[in-house]
Amino acid sequence: MIKKFDEIIQTAQKKEPKTIAVAVAQDVEVLLAVNCAKNMGIADAILVGNETEIRKLAQDNQIDIGKFTIVEQNDNVAACRTAVQLVAKGQAQVLMKGLVDTAIILKAVLDKEIGLRTTKILSHVAVTDIEGYDRLFYITDAAMNIEPDLQTKKQIIENAVQVAKALGNNNPKVACVCAVEKVNSKMSATLDAAELVKMNQLGDLTGCIVAGPLALDNAVSIKAAQHKGIINPVAGNADILLMPCIETGNTLYKSIVFFAKGRIAGIVVGAKAPIVLTSRADSDSAKLNSIAIGILIANNNGGEKLWNISTEY
Repeated sequence: MIKKFDEIIQTAQKKEPKTIAVAVAQDVEVLLAVNCAKNMGIADAILVGNETEIRKLAQDNQIDIGKFTIVEQNDNVAACRTAVQLVAKGQAQVLMKGLVDTAIILKAVLDKEIGLRTTKILSHVAVTDIEGYDRLFYITDAAMNIEPDLQTKKQIIENAVQVAKALGNNNPKVACVCAVEKVNSKMSATLDAAELVKMNQLGDLTGCIVAGPLALDNAVSIKAAQHKGIINPVAGNADILLMPCIETGNTLYKSIVFFAKGRIAGIVVGAKAPIVLTSRADSDSAKLNSIAIGILIANNNGGEKLWNISTEY
């Protein structure tokens, strides 16, 4: 089981390299990340966008652009559609967002004629490596589903379980995070947590161990769980943190980045192929981490293809 981001990179280097189709590739951080992935033997890339700008950025940053194929496309909408088509046709196995609004590339992803949509919902999983912990945490949903209902939360857990398994965690522990540890009829998140636990116990939600409601402290800290008298295999040992709403997930994610200086990558699950969507605030190393996870997931696509990578929140 992969427990640290360095292991993600090392494991990706042992897998078959994949090709990334970058939509609107004239972005320096994206080019640096793609170049690093190429140099590490993780992935090749097809760069779709303004060729003049791409070449200038490469020259300014000592990137040998001759290693990559460039597809000239100056219109952002057309560039996204072209990149999506490259993946849909199998010429690339991973899609990556460059200097373009997320809504534009997602519109191409979800296009019924050329896109990568499935019957699955799209949900976001933030993969975090935090100092002092012996495992990765999977925070969901920090970017896609605003206020998920019970059935949506079930699918969000299933998506996160697929991501954890792609990184070697075959039976992840899921904590349904709420403000309290007891079911409260006035707090819908606690009611959903109790129902999700029942689904797990009845075999309707498989491949993981689900517990809840749990507060964040007793989900990740054994000491906190013991102090509150909570006896559960998930308490203090959670891998997947199911958040009650997007505000909670987004705040936790950004707190890890800016307060705890944790390492981060993100995954939006639900498309036919991995899609790396990078935020302008992300470093090239965060983008590289996301690419590496995308490569692992692409290599793990033995059955239905579910995955979509993101660091855009």
